[in-house]
Amino acid sequence: MKKFTGSIGITQGNDVIFEHFQDGGEMWTGSGNREMRKPITFREAFNASPSVHCSLTLWDVDSDTNVRADIEAENITAAGFDLVFRTWGDTKIARIRAGWMAIGPVRSEDDWELY
Repeated sequence: MKKFTGSIGITQGNDVIFEHFQDGGEMWTGSGNREMRKPITFREAFNASPSVHCSLTLWDVDSDTNVRADIEAENITAAGFDLVFRTWGDTKIARIRAGWMAIGPVRSEDDWELY
């Protein structure tokens, strides 16, 4: 559990990770283990690595194959993180959009630096 003292900031976004249907990309035409990453940079950095929650907000998938999906935030720093989507097997995915929210400590106008 992360415990915060002082000011807490929240930022969020909704980003397309990939669109592979029209251009025959690997998520639509491939099979086996596949992964796509989208680097996310916060507009304003936190004081330390925040807690990040992500979820699917759009998935466009083939109806003839099994749907397999894993989404998570990796490499979380005070400045940003990698939004990561994975699938496997025969799953065919045309496009994915993910929402995310980061919550963590931020500087306050009451924070001072003496030296």
